[in-house]
Amino acid sequence: MNDQIIELESRMAFQDEAINGLNQALLSQQRQIEQLTEQVQQLKDRLKAITPSPLGDDGPELPPHY
Repeated sequence: MNDQIIELESRMAFQDEAINGLNQALLSQQRQIEQLTEQVQQLKDRLKAITPSPLGDDGPELPPHY
């Protein structure tokens, strides 16, 4: 009976360690996702600022030969 308790305690300790490791990995990935999301939004904002609208501000322009 005592051996079974020791075995269960060992398994529980291993599972606790595994859960803590997975939690740390998840937190790290979540931080990275948040950083990447922010970077993508910044790039989208920069792209909007430097790329004119396909229709322009005054509407479509006629080609120079008209």
